Amino acid sequence: MNTNFIKKLIRLVEESEIESLEVSSWGRRVKVVQRASGSTNGSSPAPAVMTSVAATPSAAVTPGPSAPTPAPAESVPAEDTNRYVEIKSPMVGTFYTAPSPEASPYVSPNEKITVGQVVCIVEAMKLMNEIESEVSGRVVKILAENAQPVEFGQVLFLIDPQ
Repeated sequence: MNTNFIKKLIRLVEESEIESLEVSSWGRRVKVVQRASGSTNGSSPAPAVMTSVAATPSAAVTPGPSAPTPAPAESVPAEDTNRYVEIKSPMVGTFYTAPSPEASPYVSPNEKITVGQVVCIVEAMKLMNEIESEVSGRVVKILAENAQPVEFGQVLFLIDPQ
């Protein structure tokens, strides 16, 4: 992949509402992720950042969805959700709470978790992607059902950072 192609990918992510885009071609993989800006004043999003370039055996192009469409989740009282941190699905796939059907779940409600701890698996295109927590705290609620499809950006867990 040449630099002009990569620059076009970055521009595409910056100008759209997608959070990330991953493209694989000729044994090279590029993933562009748009970092969320801290402001909520309607200004343009933070610039896209190329996060990885690596060799890969696959040669498929995998664009992200054009706009996140979170699925409906169980409701939590509005006053409580302000202090909770959401763990969202980074991709479309199938949500699994454990590494295998006979294994115990990675996490359960009211369990304390740490940064980097695996909280679930999202299977996408026969690849099992371990989802890690980006925050320490207590699992308040698991909003996705085991072995059910999840959408990109769908909230999977509510975490009380305490």
